[in-house]
Amino acid sequence: MSHWTFASSPLLIIAAFLLGMLSVWFSYRIWTGNARSRQIMALEIFRLIIIIMLLITLLRPERIQTIQWAEEPAVVVLNDASGSMTTRDVIYTNQVVARQEWITSKLGTDALAPIQKTSRVVVDAFDAPPEQEKPEDVTNLIEGTDLNQALESALQRESNLKAVLVLTDGDWNLGDSPALAAAQYRNQSIPIFAVQVGRESPLPDVELSAVSAPAYGLMGEQISLPFHLHNRMQKDFKFKALLKDGEEIVAEKEVTLPAATDLQETIVWSPQQVGERNLTLEIPVQGDEALTDNNSAEFKVNVRMETLKVLVIDSYPRWEYRYLRNALERDPGVDMSCLLFHPQTGMGGGRDYLSSFPSSKDLIAPYDVIFLGDVGVGENGLSTEDVTLIRGLVEQQAGGLVLMPGRRGRHTTWLETPLEELIPVQFDTSRPEGIALQNEAQLALTRLGSGHWLTRFDISAERNAELWKQLPGFYWSTAVEKSRPGSEILAVHDSIRNNWGRIPLLAIRPFGNGKVLFMGTDSAWRWRRGVEDLYHYRFWSQVVRWMAHQRHISQDEGIRLTYTPEKPEIGQTVYLSAIVMDQSGYPLQEGKVVASITTPSGGRETFEMQAEEGGWGVFRASMEARQSGMHIIEVQSPEENRQLETRLEVLRPVVEKIGKPARGDVLDEITRISRGKKVDTTGLDGLIEQISVLPEPKPIEIRFRLWANPFWGAALLGLLAFYWIGRKYFGLV
Repeated sequence: MSHWTFASSPLLIIAAFLLGMLSVWFSYRIWTGNARSRQIMALEIFRLIIIIMLLITLLRPERIQTIQWAEEPAVVVLNDASGSMTTRDVIYTNQVVARQEWITSKLGTDALAPIQKTSRVVVDAFDAPPEQEKPEDVTNLIEGTDLNQALESALQRESNLKAVLVLTDGDWNLGDSPALAAAQYRNQSIPIFAVQVGRESPLPDVELSAVSAPAYGLMGEQISLPFHLHNRMQKDFKFKALLKDGEEIVAEKEVTLPAATDLQETIVWSPQQVGERNLTLEIPVQGDEALTDNNSAEFKVNVRMETLKVLVIDSYPRWEYRYLRNALERDPGVDMSCLLFHPQTGMGGGRDYLSSFPSSKDLIAPYDVIFLGDVGVGENGLSTEDVTLIRGLVEQQAGGLVLMPGRRGRHTTWLETPLEELIPVQFDTSRPEGIALQNEAQLALTRLGSGHWLTRFDISAERNAELWKQLPGFYWSTAVEKSRPGSEILAVHDSIRNNWGRIPLLAIRPFGNGKVLFMGTDSAWRWRRGVEDLYHYRFWSQVVRWMAHQRHISQDEGIRLTYTPEKPEIGQTVYLSAIVMDQSGYPLQEGKVVASITTPSGGRETFEMQAEEGGWGVFRASMEARQSGMHIIEVQSPEENRQLETRLEVLRPVVEKIGKPARGDVLDEITRISRGKKVDTTGLDGLIEQISVLPEPKPIEIRFRLWANPFWGAALLGLLAFYWIGRKYFGLV
């Protein structure tokens, strides 16, 4: 059904009619005054047509076509199924339930029956975490809530939309603001009704978040297990966090948790049994907690018995060398060898001493960490070939290198050799003998060093900083100008500065697949004063295990596999590096190394790894993490009968925060813009009654505005041009 109408007042229509009649009368007078000429008559007719078209344009004529809805009006119920909806803060049937559980219970009843009597109800869940990604799909990688997209999709999907009912906590962390979609609803006169599911103030609760456990641990070493605590109560608490292996308490940690605070803490565990350990971290229930079942977290750590091979190289048997040797020799997880280039007596000998440097790749490859002391490159020291092998061990085979210069100043000979790029600091070559002090100085931890695993003697950062201040100091240090780009400074000289700031004396630097540590003093052995081996042994034990960690992620006889990052997220590229030995124990020079990856969905991809130049037996490949979950990686060298299988867990980025208060302000905004209404969970039934009595959507009106049509304007312009040309032609202008 359609009809024409004028978007003008009756008075204007009468005025236009009178102007039209007046134009007819003037045209008639002009025609009769020119002897009733046919040419004049034609021009006047054209002018009358133009005037009438202009008058019609001023009256704004519109053709209105009305289309009646053929289908039943729809009410869309949007159910927020995102991760934040697992927060438990809704009181239902005298119990505290999760937000999503409350929604499921309500939608499972006949609560929507009043709406179903007058409208077609469409229930749609949005932003539910995927059960499994498709192998070829790496889009939409982040779990979150896009409330704007959910509203827009409902608007586009339903042609005869009467209203939208949103059951959500209002939290959105992806996409545009939902206010944009609300504006579109307002333009189409479709109200948005919202039920705020969840409290804007959290329930009284102390929650233990998941523990960040390493991929593996070595028996007897100290494993740090960071964990998060959330205090949603206005009280301070002090308690013990207990780590259990089955029913046995294997570690505990004193925790002081301030009121209304999120706290990062760490508990240290020293495993005494090998195998996959099923661990539980527990905190006691505090006072009147509303939720008592989120005070524990279960996780697994694979404990292995590994013996780390360490090579200590020095010149004089200085105190630092002697006590370091004793510490490593007494460490049950370390197999130590020594090499002493004594300037006067020649090569040192005795138990655990080597007669010469392991001068081939197959001889040096078994070592995990090398300590390089006050020994230089050249006469009575290492050769260029030797330091080339050390560099290859670090760069290619993920080995560790500890640089410990001494008062002989032989560290300056490392410059302009293959070792130069590995050094974390820039030496002051004008003072190779170093800096001697009359007064005792100390190492001052940096912000990074205060929380780094290498420098941690106590779980508490405050207590750890105090312990470092109480450690005996030093009277000599290496002359250093500054750190090199890419290095991280853990400790600096507490009293000497230069143009670049305080002198760095404890620094770490990644190089290739391995790590390098620089220790700029020769007095760590003095830390034993009054406490014997408590801090000295622990520090060097942590250094060895931190540096060797990457090499022992996954290994079998004659083959190792390292991967970076160790805990990848979906969408990231994982770099695989396999170190393969032949049957004679030499690094594999030529051969075929094949990697197979089985995804959580059962897909399998096989590809050949590419050999790295240098002859270190290193083969590299990369994979794109397309699915979250546990991947099985198999690497094998069929010709050498080497095979290894390991597991790699790919994490999915999550921006959803469980436990956050509901965002009532967001729901207030979108309901206000769209002229809807917001209620809490107690007002759902009343809101449903209000939606059920809403009038049906008005019929669709399609308006054709003749006065704004470009073709109408073009016709007017054409007639005016033709009229002007005619007047010129007949000599009237």
